[in-house]
Amino acid sequence: MTNSPEPAFSGPGSGSAGAASELLGSTNGSDPQASARASKVPDFFIVGEPKSGTTALYEMLRSHPQIFMPDFKEPRYFASDLPSRFQAPRASGLDPETFDDYLALFDPAEPGQITGEASTAYIWSKTAAGLIAEARPDAKIIAIFREPASYLRSLHLQLMQIRIEKEKTLRKALEQEASRREGKNVPDDIANWPQVLLYADRTRYVEHLKRYHAAFPPEQVLTLIYDDFRKDNEGTLRQVLRFLEVDEEAPVEVTEANPTIRMRSQKLDEMMVAVTVGQGPVSSAAKRTIKALVPRRMRHSLRWLIWRRVVFGEPEAPDEQLMSELRVRFRGEVEALGEYLGRDLIALWGYDKPA
Repeated sequence: MTNSPEPAFSGPGSGSAGAASELLGSTNGSDPQASARASKVPDFFIVGEPKSGTTALYEMLRSHPQIFMPDFKEPRYFASDLPSRFQAPRASGLDPETFDDYLALFDPAEPGQITGEASTAYIWSKTAAGLIAEARPDAKIIAIFREPASYLRSLHLQLMQIRIEKEKTLRKALEQEASRREGKNVPDDIANWPQVLLYADRTRYVEHLKRYHAAFPPEQVLTLIYDDFRKDNEGTLRQVLRFLEVDEEAPVEVTEANPTIRMRSQKLDEMMVAVTVGQGPVSSAAKRTIKALVPRRMRHSLRWLIWRRVVFGEPEAPDEQLMSELRVRFRGEVEALGEYLGRDLIALWGYDKPA
């Protein structure tokens, strides 16, 4: 399994009752087909935040013998209000667009395994919590939150990495938020999804968490803090396993996945895209060579390794002046989340220190 950024797909609809029916199909309990569908909806959901340890948690949980999580990490099916330019692959070669397509991701689960998925868009989607609750009222929800300034820096680097963000500095990207909210200064390929670049909206942690507490009883929602996960990966993992009611003593590989990286050169990245996924004689020759020399199951890993070595590198040191400004800006949100969770996040995240 690689750490490459995952594509995503979103189901039809916009969150209304009619859209929910379209998204989930029949909800009639007397309908055998509906009952079969309901039994296949995942038992748990890692809903985010992105860049907060969700990929590492996903990788660790899917190595547990009592848990199945699909190779496709972020289906995003229930984030019906967040359109996407991406589509997920299916074994049939068709794009997944229906509830049955989504449920098919979990077909490989073995008897006795619980199932789960990890779509970080669910935390800031306004429809996902309600739609998940409608599809699986007893589902368990896992959310992870990270100090806002470091989170937004890491998020900006990731959006650069996956070619959504064009502004090379976080400060410049933040300065564009007002115009982007009006649909201006948004790259053409995400013109229908400007909210992905509204960084401040991603830090409305209490608002995000309240949507899940409104849809699920508190015992079905586990809230984690990224710092705890980084400090004690194994201890946090055992906490999650207890929450999911699986064997917490089973051997599970503890890992750190999806590290923060930066793009060395946008031109190199574009060249790599043109060669490996584009058309033309150079691209065709490169792909023929790879197919001839590399087994199919290893090709994606090899491409990502080359990408990591050539295009991406270690992130530059953060702009400490900007980090200080962001800690001032988001102090209110940190206080609110701390009060909501009953925890002193101001001290934990260093917001009690002079700016």
